[in-house]
Amino acid sequence: MKKFTYMLLALIVTSSCLNLDRFNPYSDDIHSLTISLSLEDGTAAAGVSINVEDIMNGNSFTGESDEKGRAVFSLVNGLYRIRVNCKIGQVLYNGTLDRVRLSGQEENKSLVLSKVVLSDLVIKEIYCGGCKKLPQEGDYQCDKYIIIHNNSAETVHLDSLCLGMYSPYNSNANNPWVSKDPEGNIVYKDFVPAADAIWQFPGDGSKFPLEPGQDAVIAVNGAIDHSAQYPLSVNLNNEDYFVCYNTTYFPNTSYHPAPGDKIRQDHILEVVVKTGIGNAYPLSINSPAVFLFKSKGMSAKEFTQLPESIQYIPGSTSLKVACVPIDWVIDAVEVFNGQSSANMKRVAPVLDAGYVKLEGSYMGHSLVRKKDEEKSAEAGYEVLLDTNNSSEDFYESETALLHNAGEGGGNE
Repeated sequence: MKKFTYMLLALIVTSSCLNLDRFNPYSDDIHSLTISLSLEDGTAAAGVSINVEDIMNGNSFTGESDEKGRAVFSLVNGLYRIRVNCKIGQVLYNGTLDRVRLSGQEENKSLVLSKVVLSDLVIKEIYCGGCKKLPQEGDYQCDKYIIIHNNSAETVHLDSLCLGMYSPYNSNANNPWVSKDPEGNIVYKDFVPAADAIWQFPGDGSKFPLEPGQDAVIAVNGAIDHSAQYPLSVNLNNEDYFVCYNTTYFPNTSYHPAPGDKIRQDHILEVVVKTGIGNAYPLSINSPAVFLFKSKGMSAKEFTQLPESIQYIPGSTSLKVACVPIDWVIDAVEVFNGQSSANMKRVAPVLDAGYVKLEGSYMGHSLVRKKDEEKSAEAGYEVLLDTNNSSEDFYESETALLHNAGEGGGNE
């Protein structure tokens, strides 16, 4: 009964402190969490919805900031994640405070919201969780792919676009790239620690145009017809698809078999740099964080040759990362392991204020960006939701978009 009462109390959220009856037997377990929101210029963010998630049990509570930008939540002791995604005037803002602990006393937290910078190119789908080998026994995970979408009204060229993933590989692993400020808030680096390798589209700047509303499929693992042997998988042997394939750095043929007969030689992505030691590209099966970027002022290859661009992972003497400047990033998506309560954000809120959960591996599920129906109707082509908050922008689909899509799958 005591646990049930906690839950009822936690659901009470106001913009001023909750006044409990002085005879309440559970008053020692209820504390105030005050959140103060402001914009980058110091202006209070008033009338903004705030989401507070209990990390341990997944319960979420919502409140609204008052005219001073403050909201007070009355909650039980616990570990919380605070997320804000809002529109003030015509500008989108977001922000996140991760792993805020409420333990035996009141807590006051400040959150400065960042302007959302929208990108022409966005990540549309991440299929990484694999599927069952039915009708055979076992699990299959060598069919990972990512879809990139042109969300703008102009033609965008994929030439020199780079793909990478964050260190650490999994969302519930120890993250040595973040620290805490004096208030206990998580502080992110001003670069993205790109794990293992960076892949790049070839081309001279005009070779690979992507029209408005069109997709580009990247076979992270084999660009073959996986569904021929495993019907629950996907066919990645398509002349329009691209592939991460390099036998010098990744000779493991289980994950990187020779591309299928339909794959064009000029659609094979190049390895800009390899910093890991594995023989296969280790995109997490349950919680990758992936990003797209283009270098500025120099080529990606030139950047990785600078001494300060490559660092050892703290605590390791063999594993390194490439330190990609955060302002080079075009889009990033954070994936959390839906089976873990130890998830910690790797992606800075300015790039992705939220996350999308993958609830289970080997289920054939995929993580898909939502379609903006209103904007799509106005534009006449598919426009996807883009708020730099994967909690709002993505959903877990029970079926990968390319499953049984046929040879034209993935292109609009």
